[in-house]
Amino acid sequence: MTKLNLPEYQFNIKHDPSGATAIYDQLRHKFVRLTPEEWVRQNFVEYLIQAKHYPRGLMANEVSLVQNGIKRRCDSLVADNCGRPLVIVEYKAPNIKIDQAVFDQIILRYNQVIMARYLMISNGMVHYCCRNDYANKRIVFLPEIPEYGNL
Repeated sequence: MTKLNLPEYQFNIKHDPSGATAIYDQLRHKFVRLTPEEWVRQNFVEYLIQAKHYPRGLMANEVSLVQNGIKRRCDSLVADNCGRPLVIVEYKAPNIKIDQAVFDQIILRYNQVIMARYLMISNGMVHYCCRNDYANKRIVFLPEIPEYGNL
């Protein structure tokens, strides 16, 4: 897989008889197909846990939601200590440019329903984090991914 702009982590990877590759997702407790986007997800989740001290028990991957009667799934969700949504994370494959359409996806699709305080986007090479300032109806970009204790 592509070398990402993240620390290197060890993963449980296997190949099935058909030749497909799967990676063990510790949040979903199962093997999932290893795609470029999944590679980014697994590495970024480990980065949040190991480098930024996000509690594994407050994180989930592929979280279902309904917006205007349409079922959707956000890539990752981090909750606060009371179980309320705190961070939504959107992943793209390393070759996908993060542009306004990606920001619109996380803001207009997922966050209109979830109302998280923080939004993160990563393609494994470039990472963005912003804070929703609901009082002033604006988004504030942060210079780096904050530690969980600083959210």
